[in-house]
Amino acid sequence: MEFAIETNGLTKRFGNVIAVDSVDLRVKRGEIYGFLGLNGAGKTTTIRALLGMIRPSEGNVQVLEQVVGPNGRGPWAKVGHLVENPSAYPELSVRENLDIARRLHRIENQSVVNEIIERLGIASYADRKAGTLSTGNLQRLGLARALLHDPELLLLDEPANGLDPAGVVEIRELLRDLSQKQGVTVFMSSHILTEVDRLATRIGIIHKGKLIEELDADKLERLRAKYLLIKAHNVNAARNALKSAGYTILSSHDNEIRLNDLRAVAAPDEVAQVLVRAGVPPTHLAVEQENLEDHFLRLTSQ
Repeated sequence: MEFAIETNGLTKRFGNVIAVDSVDLRVKRGEIYGFLGLNGAGKTTTIRALLGMIRPSEGNVQVLEQVVGPNGRGPWAKVGHLVENPSAYPELSVRENLDIARRLHRIENQSVVNEIIERLGIASYADRKAGTLSTGNLQRLGLARALLHDPELLLLDEPANGLDPAGVVEIRELLRDLSQKQGVTVFMSSHILTEVDRLATRIGIIHKGKLIEELDADKLERLRAKYLLIKAHNVNAARNALKSAGYTILSSHDNEIRLNDLRAVAAPDEVAQVLVRAGVPPTHLAVEQENLEDHFLRLTSQ
């Protein structure tokens, strides 16, 4: 398997503080990998290590199958990035900032600047000084610069920061198109869990420097699936009654049962009738859905 990102035992210490603790990442080419964690969990430190901006205390990093090392070694011509707050030359216009980036990337075709301006929806203020931009528009400029050279890999730290709801949707669709139509790999951290849930094909959760769980597409789909939550005084009798009626039990513990049968979710009243006839009426019956936020909070509260 060819990985766009691979780390082995990635560790970063700042004095006595372990910011990243033996993280092993495997990010496949073409996927959108959501990197989640609380503030201070190690997200930005990991991304800075992937970009060669900081040197690991232990372990190693490979990006696009090239070892990231000292003296700027890495496949940077194929990588676009936006880390923390986007920077720009404040006295230069948006267009001038992007033209400088074009020349740094040694792109001869000057029209790429206008193309990326249109693509990111920043044409209306292309000739305004960058120092006058709002947080959201400055973020768009940072994303435009990251995409200017058609990278194979995007490393984005909070890409929706400062964007209004319409802008968040625009960036979501842009990143999805880049992945699905051009095979661009996207590695993104975000605190907007609903956006990550809609966009990512795989998710890693980092907590106190450790990668504590990865969710693939199948598990994400299960998180998004609805289920029928049933509570009863006699769970064993209720479970047996439901099994006899042909329902498949998703899980059962304490005083609750979960069913994910389509017919149970679509017709909870029929489930209630089965239990009443069996002499174990439900004390609670509701269609629910565990989302990524619930799962994340449960993991990181331990």
